[in-house]
Amino acid sequence: MTDSARTRRPDAEPAPTRRWRGDRASAAWLIAPAMIVLAIVIGYPIVSAIIQSFSQDRIFNEQTGFFEEGGFAGLQNYWGWLMQDCGNGINSCPRGTAGSQFWQAIGVTFFLTGVTVVIEVLLGFWIAVIMGRNIWGRGLLRAAVLVPWAIPTAVTAKLWAFIFAPQGIVNSITGLDTQWTTGTWELLTAVIIADVWKTTPFVALLILAGLQMIPKDVYDAAKMDGATRWQQFTKVTLPLVKPALLVAILFRLLDALRMYDLPAIMQGNTSGPATTMSMLVTATIREGQFANASALSTIVFLIIFACAFLMVKGLGVNAVEQAQPNRRKVGAGKTKKGTSADTSSTKAVVMAREDSGGK
Repeated sequence: MTDSARTRRPDAEPAPTRRWRGDRASAAWLIAPAMIVLAIVIGYPIVSAIIQSFSQDRIFNEQTGFFEEGGFAGLQNYWGWLMQDCGNGINSCPRGTAGSQFWQAIGVTFFLTGVTVVIEVLLGFWIAVIMGRNIWGRGLLRAAVLVPWAIPTAVTAKLWAFIFAPQGIVNSITGLDTQWTTGTWELLTAVIIADVWKTTPFVALLILAGLQMIPKDVYDAAKMDGATRWQQFTKVTLPLVKPALLVAILFRLLDALRMYDLPAIMQGNTSGPATTMSMLVTATIREGQFANASALSTIVFLIIFACAFLMVKGLGVNAVEQAQPNRRKVGAGKTKKGTSADTSSTKAVVMAREDSGGK
């Protein structure tokens, strides 16, 4: 009886394996509707734009009086944007046209992205630290910080355009006669200030969520080891809040690279010193050049995808991989007194102790 049971036991499939397969099948059925909707709403427009980018725009036939299909264009549309070729060679696009503003729009987009993201992360971190303290009126402070983020972007743009108007508040207070909405650097400065005012609260809330996940015992242990406030910040706070910080940077990076409504409303048109890549796509569509607009939107998509890929691969994945094992250890590893063992917190305290010269 025992021998027969031993021979049948290896043939039986373990229960955890069957349960895992069942859970995977159930998960596939549950996410299938969402994936279908995403494929229709997001996937189809992307594929259609890529296909259309390899075709020519419709040409007006003066003899028949009708528009005719342009046919296959290959990489001509991409070449025209990258080389600013409007049909007569490299850099042949007339000044002021959409084709002549391609590289300027890329430079403006990256400049606005770099400056705004850096300022918003620094200010957001500072505001998050203040909101994380146990002070009177903390709830009211958090609600007040959300007000700029809750205001629609179009309203924010009109508000700051009024503030930076020639007879606006800024010139009235400073006594200057600066044309904030027409000059190159003046307009870029106004857009940066408006974007920082609106988006910094969002970054602060993301970082605040990461700060609240840090156990208070870690700071108490660092204080007992003689760590200064600066050592606590650099060796405890920054390493443990890094995943949330990278998420905030990634979100703002992707959002800033697609900036459109704020500079478009403050500038008043789609051709000017603050023209971004998204504004250039819209201007090309308004001119009826749908194939060229599809090629430009594909270039913008590839640029944003490359930035996100480099950001996640270079920084984000390492932070997530470091955080995941520690989270598992917090739930599984227990000390003799019944407390959780967080490896990252322990390393942070040890580093702070070494810098402070503690034994």
